[in-house]
Amino acid sequence: MVSPGDDLAALIAETLDHNDLKLLDGDILVIAQKIVSKAEDRLVNLTTVKPSKAALDYARNTGKDPRMIELILSESKDVLRVRKNLIIVEHRLGFISANAGIDHSNVSRPWGEPEDWVLLLPENPNDSAKHIREKLEEKYGCNIGVLIIDSHGRAWRLGTTGMTIGLSGLPGLVDLRGEPDLYEYQLRITQVAASDELAAGASLIMGQAREGLPVVLARGFPYPLRDGSLSELIRPKDEDLFR
Repeated sequence: MVSPGDDLAALIAETLDHNDLKLLDGDILVIAQKIVSKAEDRLVNLTTVKPSKAALDYARNTGKDPRMIELILSESKDVLRVRKNLIIVEHRLGFISANAGIDHSNVSRPWGEPEDWVLLLPENPNDSAKHIREKLEEKYGCNIGVLIIDSHGRAWRLGTTGMTIGLSGLPGLVDLRGEPDLYEYQLRITQVAASDELAAGASLIMGQAREGLPVVLARGFPYPLRDGSLSELIRPKDEDLFR
């Protein structure tokens, strides 16, 4: 159970030691956004939020709490779609998500009513991943990657899946253009969202409810490690055919 101010790198190292594990070159730690947000004190009590006129207007169209909408707007660059009980935005970090990733589930409650507490995404998940990576690399003397993930829905499919929101020490996108296939045909357009593929697999292990497994150690990542960033996964607006 992570609380504001906790040192995630130290907690992870303690748990690795407890399980007689050591990090090796090429390992990747996949971390659930929720514990990063908690450690960085991204908890907000809705009773402290004053909704703006825009939030009140969206509340009438969606039926959502105007205080929640005020937080969504504060975390967003643009509102893309609105319907009953749902608001789709371009998050300030660049990706498209429902409700700006703000969540009620598995949120600790320091005081007040449980339904009043929500958790925002980290301010800068790339920096969060880098900070954790550097501390663990120093302790274990190896080169690793750190991936921070969240559960997102997708425009054309039902259900949520784990997706990258921050990373350090591993590629987000792997460019295979020019590589040969089995018949020596050179690939022309293939770019692999490698960190999202890893995020989805790790999310399956973490679970979505009360499993309490917020960190996955991934070993055997099939691509060379390099320093990556969330920005390489975001499709530029001038290439977006659906917005």
